[in-house]
Amino acid sequence: SPPSVPSLPHQQDWGEYLHKKDWKQVVDEAHLQQIQRTTENLLLLAAKKNDVATIKKMSKQSDTDFFERGALGETALHVATLYDNLEAAVALLDAAPDLVNQVITSDLYAGKTALHIAAANQNLNLVKELIRRGADVIKPRVTGSYFSKNRKNLIFYGEHILSYAASTGNEIIVKLLLDNGADIRAQDSWGNTVLHILVLQPNAVKSCHMFDLILAADKNINGQIPLDRIKNKKGLTPFRLATAVGNLKMFQHIVNKRYLVHGHCGTKSYLYDISEIDSFENESSILELIVSSQERKAFRILEMTPVKQLIYLKWNKYGRYYFCILMLFYLLYITLFTLCCVFRPLKHYNSTNHQDVTIYVKKTLKESYITHNDYLRLGGEVISVFGAIVILLLEVPSILKVGVTRYFGYNVLGGPFHATIISYAVLVLVLLILRLTSSKGETEVMALALVLCWGNNLYFARGFEILGPSVIVLQKVIFSDLLKFLWLLVFTLIGFSTALWMAYMTQNPSADVYFADFATVFLFEYKMSLGLLNIPINTTVWTPSIVKVLHTALTVFALLLLMSLLSAMQRNTFARVRKEKDDLWRAQIVATTIMLERRLPRCMWPRLGIWGQDYGLGNKWFLRLENC
Repeated sequence: SPPSVPSLPHQQDWGEYLHKKDWKQVVDEAHLQQIQRTTENLLLLAAKKNDVATIKKMSKQSDTDFFERGALGETALHVATLYDNLEAAVALLDAAPDLVNQVITSDLYAGKTALHIAAANQNLNLVKELIRRGADVIKPRVTGSYFSKNRKNLIFYGEHILSYAASTGNEIIVKLLLDNGADIRAQDSWGNTVLHILVLQPNAVKSCHMFDLILAADKNINGQIPLDRIKNKKGLTPFRLATAVGNLKMFQHIVNKRYLVHGHCGTKSYLYDISEIDSFENESSILELIVSSQERKAFRILEMTPVKQLIYLKWNKYGRYYFCILMLFYLLYITLFTLCCVFRPLKHYNSTNHQDVTIYVKKTLKESYITHNDYLRLGGEVISVFGAIVILLLEVPSILKVGVTRYFGYNVLGGPFHATIISYAVLVLVLLILRLTSSKGETEVMALALVLCWGNNLYFARGFEILGPSVIVLQKVIFSDLLKFLWLLVFTLIGFSTALWMAYMTQNPSADVYFADFATVFLFEYKMSLGLLNIPINTTVWTPSIVKVLHTALTVFALLLLMSLLSAMQRNTFARVRKEKDDLWRAQIVATTIMLERRLPRCMWPRLGIWGQDYGLGNKWFLRLENC
């Protein structure tokens, strides 16, 4: 037989990819194997069914291995704890006391102890028994891949035993663990403390209560960072994390714990701690997290005290005026660029071709700068090029900082407008090269640059309440409904145009100029699909019958069905965006304020608020609000 041909490395990789199991399938199979293994193993089955007699009988047998494990790397004690079988757990610990601190060894649940499971099940008696038997409440950490891959899962309890107990909201078990030495400041692999874990829990009422309990139990030694100010590896405190995930109740709860009240003559003044909220000299502030969050619920924080009042002050005292000045400078700049394009250097052209109607052509570089008017235009061109370079110098660092996908794809941060202004700046530099080399193509590049720079004026609509929400709706329609419609229309036109060209390609092109070549056919069918032209049937010559059928079918399908589909999609978009456009617009205002604050000199944008050191309130900034 002929020797087998070895598969190439990339073929092997492709085969592995095709047969690779997804994450859910891996977990399901592991759990099925666990059930099978538990049923087949007498000790594990006894632990599951709370069969104390069998466990005691097996303890008298010399060949019994109490440390044997199931399919997930669990011991019999883990199984007994999972099913809340206190008697079976006690019997197992009597037979093998060292089981108490054994951890699950599989990759899925690595590091989980029986005490983790008992705390999650809120089995107080089992927790007490395990602690009495010497269970470690400090060191064990759950590091299995199941938990790292499901950090956003509703059952994410962290890694430490204390965070497991706190996540369930069981106050008695939490106090019991703390009394037995649990580290209240322990941080997991992501740097999260127990307070961070509480922020991620779905039951906000229980989490807020437990938040207060944990903070009250924290023995803050002088010089230590307060527990609620400790940052995880992403630089987020529990307060900032609540913002990032859109946990409104926890956010408001933490705010309410951080304000001071002063009353005088019936008037109450509230001093709100805005140290973590204000974006001034703070790269990971609450305001920054709101505008960059993917959670729509986070935008509702902009309506909460004191965030709403802080934004109002920053925008109305500084932001709106600088934004209007920026808009005015931009209008002057693109007007100057437009004038440079309109009065670009041209000279007369005498064509010998009767079909060429061109009367002006571009001058060479030496011919372009001779007269006084040429030098005036040169000044405008220098400013245009300088402006383009400034735009790139401002935009490129922001792209590197935020990331390409988020910078161009997130409407709150500017989204497509960044792509527009960067494309314009690049085209201006291309114009510079074309001018210096006396190359052709200036007209086309100028036309595109003019469309982009004037279209970018829509960006400044965000500064006005009457226009900002409308531009948001326009963006949603363009980048969702219109793109889908054009995608369908292009394929429809390719099909019908090709079919028509099959009939017309055998005809004399001079008989009907609309169908002389495929490109002309495609353009004509596009116009007809939008209802801009009537069906073009030339009655003076013979026309194939299939042409009439195709024209009629295109009119019905494209003009009636596709247009109706576009209209229906737009109605759905309007209904959906109407509920969130105001929130998105407020987020855009915050993003614009932060952008101006970052780029303007500090002398032009002083910090708002009250410095706590001046009044003995520590290294914090406060915002004073009154309520009569």
